[in-house]
Amino acid sequence: MILIVAEHAAGKLAKATLEMVTAARESGREGPVTLLVLGQNVAAVATEAAAVADQVLVADLPGLATYNAEVWAAATTQIAQEGEAHTVIIGGSRSGREYAPRVAVKLDAAYLEDATKLSSNGAALQAQRYTYLARVTETVEADGTVVVTVKPGSFAPAAPTGAAGEQYDVELDLPAARVEVTGKSVEKSSRVALTEADVIVTGGRGVGSPENFSRYVEALADNLGAGVGATRAVVDAGWRPYAEQVGQTGKTVQPKAYIALGVSGAVQHLSGMGKSKNIIAINKDAEAPIFKVADYGIVGDINEIVPALIEASRK
Repeated sequence: MILIVAEHAAGKLAKATLEMVTAARESGREGPVTLLVLGQNVAAVATEAAAVADQVLVADLPGLATYNAEVWAAATTQIAQEGEAHTVIIGGSRSGREYAPRVAVKLDAAYLEDATKLSSNGAALQAQRYTYLARVTETVEADGTVVVTVKPGSFAPAAPTGAAGEQYDVELDLPAARVEVTGKSVEKSSRVALTEADVIVTGGRGVGSPENFSRYVEALADNLGAGVGATRAVVDAGWRPYAEQVGQTGKTVQPKAYIALGVSGAVQHLSGMGKSKNIIAINKDAEAPIFKVADYGIVGDINEIVPALIEASRK
């Protein structure tokens, strides 16, 4: 089987999980697409997972209430071995990148990281991924059992199949956690998360100042119910938090509409948003690289154009 470890929060599947289901179906590998749901009080998540997978394995245990890399790796390995999974797919989130290599070691499996496309070459699994600061796309392949992490935003989210997959409760032999989480701080925001947003408004250094970022980028995003993104230059300048960074060293997104304000379009940034369905760019530099990938472009002064857009969006 193809085993996917579901990512979820607040009782709902994460968009990344739906993307991993698409990756599994596009991989060309045989066997049922199986979602493994780890956590506590995850009945609602399991029901949602059953709508997109062939089968769902549910481990609803107190010992899984809080994420722990060693515990997650042990649980995933146990289920992969018992189910004779030939492919294990894990999200390329911070936590996924932490425990996925441990799973590969425990399974004595090949490890393919940050895949943006999956396919089969006979018995081998092929994965495409970015390298050399996203200037090159390389293809790697591995035979036998393979553990893959999928780069978020690289695949379209899977739609419900129309037939509910079977659900099974599983028993796990969990190791004692050697690391204890003593507290968490979550950044509070009324806006939709970048990786979940259908519309994203991103600002670059071209917006001019932190004040203009709030005046233009945040205002337009709020009117559109959109997520807020930023380029690395903006984050490095201290204008915006790292959580909003889009690009090679930030988040990869694939919204229905990506509105770039004052974004030049460096290759590192394009690697994080280039698969957006519609890209709208506004920049005073007609030669800015962003216009090479934009579906719609406006060459002009943001201070004149964006206020008009904000006013129009209010209507």
